[in-house]
Amino acid sequence: MLISVPRFRSCLVSAQHEELSLHPERSRRGSVVEGLIIVRYIEFEKIAETVESLCISAGYELPEDVLTALEKAARKESNRTAGKILNQLIENARIAKDEKIPLCQDTGLAVVFAEQGSQVAVKYPAGNERGTLFDAINAGVAAGFEKGYLRKSIVADPLNQRRNTGSNTPAIIHHTIVPGEKLKLTVMTKGGGCENKSQFRMFRPTAEKDQVVDWIVDVVGSAGADACPPFIVGVGIGGNFELSCLLSKKALCRNIGEKHSEPFYAELEADLLSRINALGIGPQGLGGDTTALACLVETAACHIASLPVAVNIECHSHRHKTATI
Repeated sequence: MLISVPRFRSCLVSAQHEELSLHPERSRRGSVVEGLIIVRYIEFEKIAETVESLCISAGYELPEDVLTALEKAARKESNRTAGKILNQLIENARIAKDEKIPLCQDTGLAVVFAEQGSQVAVKYPAGNERGTLFDAINAGVAAGFEKGYLRKSIVADPLNQRRNTGSNTPAIIHHTIVPGEKLKLTVMTKGGGCENKSQFRMFRPTAEKDQVVDWIVDVVGSAGADACPPFIVGVGIGGNFELSCLLSKKALCRNIGEKHSEPFYAELEADLLSRINALGIGPQGLGGDTTALACLVETAACHIASLPVAVNIECHSHRHKTATI
């Protein structure tokens, strides 16, 4: 049974993409994209159920790559207190998974990356011919947070009344069209404390690499204990104002042990991680060798007059799950 949620406009990437992928009858007639062939339809309910499951599992189960990184850090940590804290985080993850309870009391804002094949469309539920992919995702988020006993943390108005929506919706949805006939959904439940310490800066295009590195390290240093280290640090370089921030978020979806495919940026990631851990902030800000578990960089082309850089701080409770339908 799906939970009904209010329809909010949330992070709509492209109105044309929305119509293309969410109105199959119109797509059949070629009124959106000439010659488009829809190979398969995915039921609205199936999408909602998948998102529901992802929200619950993300809330209860720390990804294996994060757990492995914590275990490795605990073995290498030279600070006794820091080592004890790391082992407590590992134990917390075990208890959360075994007892099916949240990893953290801040169960996060749902950030959803939806990669939709150009040959797949959503099949509406009966009586809801105007339903969209976004509606299905938000229905899944609401159901997942309700059934998983996850804290609802979203207010409808950011500045005025700040009343809780009661459903943890709307989710932040990043939607892209890709080749194929599948729908890939990644749900990241992002806590407020670490998100609040994220920053953006527009550098001059003449800035040296060291200037960029120094600023990124300073951003992490200023986050301190407030953002619940050890961190995973996402960095977006290039694009424009909004794309660099999105890249820094997408970087967090990468496996922690996965190096950047380009040697220059792989070296940059290693340099950043070394510099960040040299800060000595340590687990929970109490000192130690492990201020961050990883620093992940994503890039995009940018204007000749620009060098945008964004840093997205993620705490040790790095919750994200992916499913492909």
